[in-house]
Amino acid sequence: MNIFNKVTLQSMKISKTRTIVTIIGVVLSVAMITGVITFGVSLLDYVTRGAVIKYGDWHVNFPNVESSFIEEQSENEKVQYAVTFKNIGYAELKGSKNPDKPYLFIAGFNEETFEKLPINLLSGRFPKNEKEVIVSSSIAANGGVQFEIGDTLSLNLGSRMKGEDSLSQNEAYSQADETLVIKEEREYTVVGVCQRPTFEPYCAPGYTLITKATSTDDAQRFNLFVTLKKPRGIHTYINQVARKHSYCTNDNVLRFMGLSDDRLFNGLLYSIGSIVILIIMIGSVFLIYNSFNISLNERTHQFGILASVGATAKQLRNSVLFEGVCIGIIGIPIGVIVGIGCIHFVIQIVARNFGSILYTGVDLTLKISVLAILGAIVVSMVTILISAYIPAQKAANTPIMDCIRQTNEVKVQAHDMKTSRFSQYIYGLEATLALKNFKRNKKRYRSIVLSLVLSVVLFISVNAFVIYLKQASERAIVFTTYDISFTTKDMEDNEMIALYDELKTVKGVYESSYQALVPYSCSVNVNDLADSFWKAEGTEAIGETINLPIKVQFIDDSTYENMIKSVGLNPKDYMGQSKNLVAIAKMENTDPGLKEVEQFEDMFIKKTAHCTIKPKLIGSETKNLAEIQTNITLIETVPPDWLITTEPSKPVPYFLHIIAPYSSKEQFEATPDRVEVKGLTFSSKNAAQSVKEMERIIKAQGITSDYKLMNMNQMLDESRNYIFIANVFSYTFIIMISLIAVANVFNTISTNIKLRKRELAMLRSVGMSERDFQKMMNFECAFYGIRALKLGLPIALLNSYIIYKLMAIGGLEEIEFVLPWGSIVISIFGVLAIVFITMLYAVSEIKRENIIDALRDDIT
Repeated sequence: MNIFNKVTLQSMKISKTRTIVTIIGVVLSVAMITGVITFGVSLLDYVTRGAVIKYGDWHVNFPNVESSFIEEQSENEKVQYAVTFKNIGYAELKGSKNPDKPYLFIAGFNEETFEKLPINLLSGRFPKNEKEVIVSSSIAANGGVQFEIGDTLSLNLGSRMKGEDSLSQNEAYSQADETLVIKEEREYTVVGVCQRPTFEPYCAPGYTLITKATSTDDAQRFNLFVTLKKPRGIHTYINQVARKHSYCTNDNVLRFMGLSDDRLFNGLLYSIGSIVILIIMIGSVFLIYNSFNISLNERTHQFGILASVGATAKQLRNSVLFEGVCIGIIGIPIGVIVGIGCIHFVIQIVARNFGSILYTGVDLTLKISVLAILGAIVVSMVTILISAYIPAQKAANTPIMDCIRQTNEVKVQAHDMKTSRFSQYIYGLEATLALKNFKRNKKRYRSIVLSLVLSVVLFISVNAFVIYLKQASERAIVFTTYDISFTTKDMEDNEMIALYDELKTVKGVYESSYQALVPYSCSVNVNDLADSFWKAEGTEAIGETINLPIKVQFIDDSTYENMIKSVGLNPKDYMGQSKNLVAIAKMENTDPGLKEVEQFEDMFIKKTAHCTIKPKLIGSETKNLAEIQTNITLIETVPPDWLITTEPSKPVPYFLHIIAPYSSKEQFEATPDRVEVKGLTFSSKNAAQSVKEMERIIKAQGITSDYKLMNMNQMLDESRNYIFIANVFSYTFIIMISLIAVANVFNTISTNIKLRKRELAMLRSVGMSERDFQKMMNFECAFYGIRALKLGLPIALLNSYIIYKLMAIGGLEEIEFVLPWGSIVISIFGVLAIVFITMLYAVSEIKRENIIDALRDDIT
C-alpha cells in the first residue's frame, strides 16, 4: 500500500463520524437499488410462472410444418423440448356470423400435448379417441353457432390453399385469394366445451376443435411448439431455423422476460425501473458527493503539504478515489445483504395478497438473480465513484499555496458581507453573525440547503405518487348491494331465467334478482327541465323537445313491485299494461358533502313528466323504430345496483335512470342485439362457497353462451389488496429515501459545523455566552430550514403536479389533483427537527473541546 492510501485510511479513522455516516448512506442506497431490482426480478418471475400456467410453457410456435422439420428441432441443442399436434384439416362452419372466421379447425392432440398446452374445460370431458372432440365456447359467443354436448358433427375436411401453398391458422381469411380443397369426410361426437385455446391466434380463420390423435391419422402437417433452454436466444434461434416457415412467439410469457416485440410494454417495464433507480442514484450521489466534498475540505491543508513535497495531481485524485473504493468495499456487501433481507421480509407480508389478485395457485417468492445483484453492485460502485470523482478532480486542480493557506474556500469582498441595520435591530447580534456566516461561506451553506431541498422534494413527490396510486385503486373498487353476479349478453331469456331458478336455491343465497340494462333515447318537453339542467348543459332551450340518452333498467317483476311499494306508490298503476314508469332524475354531484339522494338537485321541475322513449340507433340502421309514450314518476330513492358493464358511455351532467318491470321488456323492443348487459344477482351469507356451487351447476347444464360469474366480495378484496401492496412498497420506498435524505443532511450539517470549530471557538473566547452562542446556532437552523422550504416546497408541488399529469396521460383520468398536505406538514416540521437535532449534536461536540486547543488546531 502506498503512502497516499495510508494517509487516506488514517484520515478516515480520525473522522469516524463522517466515515460511518457515509457508509450508512452507501448501505441505504445499495439496499434500495438491490431491493428494487430483486423485487422486480421476483415479480417478473411470479407473473412469468403464472403466464406459463395460463398460456403454456412454450416460446415459439411453427403452425404448419412437416415431420422432418419437427425431428430436426427435437434434436437441436438449443431446444429443451418440442410439443406437437396434428393439423387434421379445416371444415366449413355453416351459419357462422363472423365473416372472418368461416371455418372449423380440427387439431389432433396426443397425451404430451394435453399436458403441455393449457386447455380450460368448461363442461363435459376430454376426448378419449379420434371420433370425439371438444369445441371452443367462442364458436357460440363469437360465431353464433351453438354446439351441445352429444351432438354429432359430419364434417368435410380439407386444406386451405392459396395456389400451391397450404395456409395455416396464423394467416387470416381472404375470400378472394384462397379455396378450401376437400379431402375426406369425418364424423365427430361433441364430448366437451372449452374456453378459446390460448394458442389460437385472434386472426385465425378457424375455430379450434380438439380431438385425440392416433397413429393412423395421415396428417402431413403439424403445429410445433418449441421451448428453448435459454429463452434470451429466441430471436437468434428463429433467425437460424425459421427460413420459409411462418411462426409466432408466446408474447404472453416472453413479455415478462423483456423478450417480446411489445415495445410499449418493454418501454414501460424498463422506464419504470430506470426512473426508480435514477431517483435512488440522485439521492445517493448527492449524499456521497457531499461526504467526499466535505472530506476534501477537511483534507485541503493535507493535500497542499503533500503537493508541496512532490505529490502529483493524479496521486491526489487517486487518493480520494481510494477513499470511495474503501467505503464501497465496506458498504456495498452490507447493503446487498440488507436489501435482500428487507425485500424478503416485504414479500412474505404481501405474498398472500398477491395470490388472490393475479394468478391463483402461484406463489410470490423471493427470486435472487446473480446478474441482477451484480448489476446492483455495479450501479452502486458507479454511484460512489461519480460522487468521489468530482471533488477528487477539484482537489487535483487546486493550487498548492491555496491549499496550504486554505484561501480557496472563502473569497469575499467587504461589501458582500453587509447586512441591514433593520435586520440587526429586529434579530440582534446573534442573527447578524449567522447571516454573515452564510454570506462568507456560500458553498457550505448551499450544500446544506440543497440537501434539505432534495429531501423535501423526494419525500413530497413520492407521497404524491402514493396518493394518486391509492386514488386510482380506490376508485377501481366496485361497491354493490349484491355479492354475486352472473352477466351475459347473448343468452336467451328463457335459458337465463331457467338457470336463475336453479342458482337461487344454492346454499347461502338469501336474496336474488335478474335484470337487463338497455340504452335508449328519451324525448322530453324543454319546459319540464329545471334551471339546474340548462346551467349544467351551458345552453338555452331551443324548440319544444330535447332528446336525451338514457338507460332503462328492467328488473324482475317481484323486485320491481317491492320497490314501488317502498316509495309509497300503488303497484297496479305501474305494472301490467300501464304506461306509467318510475325514474330517478338528478343532477350530477358537484358538492362532495352531499350523500343522500334527496340532497341532489332535481333535473325536472315537477315530480312527473311525459316522455317519448325510442331505441337508440345501432350502426347504420335506418328503419323506423317503435316509439313508446310514457309518463314517468320521479322518485327519491337509490335505484337497484345494475350489473357491471364495460360498454363505453358518453359522460353527461345528469343522472336519468328509468326502471321498468322485466315483463315489459318486449314492448320496448329490447332485442338481444340492443341489450347492453343482462344477468342475475345474488346476496349470499358465504359468497365464495355459493360461487363454487354455482360454477358446478353452470358446467353441469352445459352453458356455452359467453358469461361471467363474479364474486363481488372477492373483487372488493382484490382492490383492497392492490391498495395494500401499493402502500407497502410505496412507504418502504419513502422510508428508505427519507433515511438517505436524513443521513445526507446530518452528514452535511454536522461536518460543516465541525469545520468551523476554530471560528466558533474564537467567538466564545471574546466573551460570547453559552446562551448567545446557542441563540446564534438556533438562528442558523431557522435560516437553513426556511431557505430550504422556500425552494423545496414549490419544486415539490410542481413535481407532484407533473406526476399527476403523467399518470392522467397514462390512462388514470379518474384521479384528481390534490395537494399532499400531510407530507407538506411532515416536511416542514421534519426539516426543522432534523436541522435542530443535527445542530445540537454538532455543537455539543464542539463545546466539549478546550477553546485554546481549538484556536490553535489546524484543520486535518
